Amino acid sequence: MTSFLPEGNRIHNAANLAAVSSIDGLQKAMERGDILEAKAISCDHEHNLRVDLPGLHGIIPREEGALGIREGSVRDIALLSRVGRAVCFTVKELVSDNNSLTAILSRADAQQKCAEQYLNYLRPGDVIPARVTHLEPFGAFCDIGCGMVALMPIDAISVSRIEHPDERFTVGMDIFAVIKSINGSRVTLSHKELLGTWEENISRFAIGDTVTGVIRSIENYGAFVELAPNLAGLAELRDNIHVGDTAAVYIKSILPQKMKVKLIIIDHFHEERLPDAPEYYITSGHIERFVYSPPDCGRLIMTEFC
Repeated sequence: MTSFLPEGNRIHNAANLAAVSSIDGLQKAMERGDILEAKAISCDHEHNLRVDLPGLHGIIPREEGALGIREGSVRDIALLSRVGRAVCFTVKELVSDNNSLTAILSRADAQQKCAEQYLNYLRPGDVIPARVTHLEPFGAFCDIGCGMVALMPIDAISVSRIEHPDERFTVGMDIFAVIKSINGSRVTLSHKELLGTWEENISRFAIGDTVTGVIRSIENYGAFVELAPNLAGLAELRDNIHVGDTAAVYIKSILPQKMKVKLIIIDHFHEERLPDAPEYYITSGHIERFVYSPPDCGRLIMTEFC
């Protein structure tokens, strides 16, 4: 399955570098049908991608730029947005013309191999590597193999609610995801099941600790402070606090039966920060059923993958 990682994962691999750095390497890769990677350095007016190959020209014709381009189900922005980034491809032909050599490449062929040999075997509950490609208010789009993109809805990113996926991810971040559903060629991802149960998260904290968190919402009965992506507590209200503030909070009580953490805000301030890399409890395998809530809790929060 390592052949079908998100784009950018193989570009610095020794075997890939050896293959793209010589005519002989490209010839052998073409004969074997290997998937290679290099950087797309430009896109011409006909939307053919020019690929950086040492010593020769590399071209991905428009109709070979992505699965669905030829049929019109994928827009040309999928090609333009690859300029300056790694692209995967197979070598279709080496053409000699006027003492120069051009490699005709196909990203669509690499994606077809990915679909047939990898994506078609995935099922809900499978945990896979992914790379964040772009962020929208409603969710994160992720490359799950050879530039094939799946959506992770915002409510599937973490148990603790966020206003925008950029509070969790940056474009280009390598993450893990779990297949939530598959509908034809459309794959939907989830993420929160990999970040641990309530018990696993609360085990990092104890009554009497003072720790930092992020104020995620302010209600008339208190402020919800995120202690970890899958854990939040309720703090007593304090003047001049704002959503997004970093807060130093004292842990007053922990109630597993009610799945509650009571906090007191000691101090708060605003700071600009980039999302931290996620800390995972699960990074591989298959999940049939994820139960977030503690066994003795009156509420059952779970995800079933079927």
